[in-house]
Amino acid sequence: MKLEHIISPDAPVGRHKHIVTLTPEERTRLRTLTTTGRAAARLLTHARILLQADAAPGSPGWTDTTIAEALQVSIPTIERVRRQFVEVGLDAALHRRRRTEQRLPLLDGRAEAHLIALACGDAPEGRARWTLRLLAAHLVTLEVVDTVSYETVRRVLKKTTSSRG
Repeated sequence: MKLEHIISPDAPVGRHKHIVTLTPEERTRLRTLTTTGRAAARLLTHARILLQADAAPGSPGWTDTTIAEALQVSIPTIERVRRQFVEVGLDAALHRRRRTEQRLPLLDGRAEAHLIALACGDAPEGRARWTLRLLAAHLVTLEVVDTVSYETVRRVLKKTTSSRG
C-alpha cells in the first residue's frame, strides 16, 4: 500500500490546533532575545520556535516539521511551546514553570529518632538483623507513622553516622 493512498491529497497539511500569532511587541522582544544571544539555550530555542511558528501576516508561519528540521528539536517540543503560548502567554512558553507544591518530609524528627533507635537496637526474635522492610513495617505497627516505604527508611538511615545506616 502506497503512502499516497493513506493520506488523501486534499487533506490539509500543517494545520495546528494552537496557532501562534505574535504581536509586534512580542516579535521585537523575541528577535532582540535571539540576536543578543546571552540567554539559556532552552530559552533561545523556544524563542526561535515562536518566531518561526508565527502565523501573522508577513511572518514565516512554518509547519512543525519544518521548524523541527531547522532547529533540530522534536515535534512534541514545538507543540508544547505552541500550546503554552496560546493558553498561558509568552513568558510561560519561554520559561520553565515553577513547582507549586512543597514536599513535606515523610518522617519528622521524632519518627527519625524512633527509627534510628530501632535500627541500633536488637533485631526482633527469630531474625539475625533488621531489614529495611522490617523496620518500615515495625514503624507502622508501633503507630509512629501511618505509612512508610522501605526506601524512605533507607534514605533516613543513610544520613546517620551509625554503622548500620
